[in-house]
Order: sequence, then structure tokens, then C-alpha cells
Amino acid sequence: MRHQLFLFDLDDTLLDFRASEQLSFVQTMSALGYDGAIEPVFQDYQAINVALWRSFERGLVDKDFLKVERFRQTFAIHALALDPSAASKLYLDALPETVVLVEGALEVCAALSVHGEIGIITNGVEHIQQRRIASSGLGAFLSFVATSEACGHAKPDVRIFDYAAGMARAFVPEATIIVGDRLDADILGANRFGIDSCWFNPGGAPNGSEARPTFEVARLHDLLPVLAQ
Repeated sequence: MRHQLFLFDLDDTLLDFRASEQLSFVQTMSALGYDGAIEPVFQDYQAINVALWRSFERGLVDKDFLKVERFRQTFAIHALALDPSAASKLYLDALPETVVLVEGALEVCAALSVHGEIGIITNGVEHIQQRRIASSGLGAFLSFVATSEACGHAKPDVRIFDYAAGMARAFVPEATIIVGDRLDADILGANRFGIDSCWFNPGGAPNGSEARPTFEVARLHDLLPVLAQ
């Protein structure tokens, strides 16, 4: 196998963040005493959350603002007299306890750990991502976790890729690959940093962006034969 350093995005690549997000949101709203229809509130929260993360990746907002603002905007839309700061704390406490693995994540990481070093590179909150990894069982196969919070820069900024490379035991650009679900963060960042990439695209979405993945897979299990070629 040509690659020796395998960088993985975490959310929606190894961990099913959408499933975890919904479970955590439901728990949060229940703890706040909300007993109304949850789905329309959750849908608005998701849209607001995605928009705020995109703003964070462009350096327009900071993470502490994002964590509370997503709930403030959601509650305002639905005229809910709930505390967004309390909601943020409850949600972040619940998130590490609602981990759902993407199919094949453990098996693929176990197999690749035999061939080289595995690291995580994620635009996430440091202590939350560390706790989620610990709950997932993936930690046994990982050498390091590089988060945007610890680095100070978010994907696709090449500085977080450089930060992750510095955490590795050995970094050789032509022997390094990142696997991720987002063209605008994982794949574009890899293009700019000069390493290979694999787009994890389970939904078969078209690529209308400037990002150019080296490989593309629809299932994590497909990654092993692709990299073995």
C-alpha cells in the first residue's frame, strides 16, 4: 500500500454525526422542558448550525459564539422562551454520549492501522471530539487528533493540515491521504496542501465544485481495495 499516513475527517465520515446530532438535540430540548413538536425545530436548528459552521470556516465568527448562537436563532424563530446558553451546555454534554459509528468505520481503521498511521483532522471542539472518539472505540487505532480549536484554523485552511502533519510520526506528502465527506473542506484542503484525498460520498452527490478528489467511495469498506491498487 503506497499510503502510510491516513488522515480521516470525523463527522459524517467515521461517526454518523447527523444521527448523533438528532439524539443530542432531542435530549437537550427534553431537559429544557420542551414538549412540543421537535422535528420542525430540529430542522431549523440544523440549517442554522450548518450556516454558522460555514461562517466559522471563513473566519467570520468564533466557536464560542457559534455554540450559543445556533440555539438563540432557533429559539427566536419558534418564539421559545428557552435559555440558549443552557441549551448549548446540555447539548455539548449529550453529544459524546450519543455516538453512532458509520458502517465499516472500526473495521477500516483496524485494517489501515496495520499498514501505517491514522490521524483525525476535524473542525470540531477539542474536548467534545476527544470524548466522542473515546466513546466510539476508534481510539485504539488512532495516533493523534488534530482539531480546529487546538490549531486555531479550520479546514480547508492549509494550516490545519500542516498542524496535523506535524503531529504525525512521519509525514511524506506523496504517502499521505485524507478521507472525508466534504468537498469544500476535506478535499479542497487536501488539494491546496498537496496530498491525495478520497471523497466519501455515500449519497452519490455530483461534484460541481473546484475540489478534485484522487479517489471516491460510496462505502468505507470500498476504501481498502481502492488504496490497495
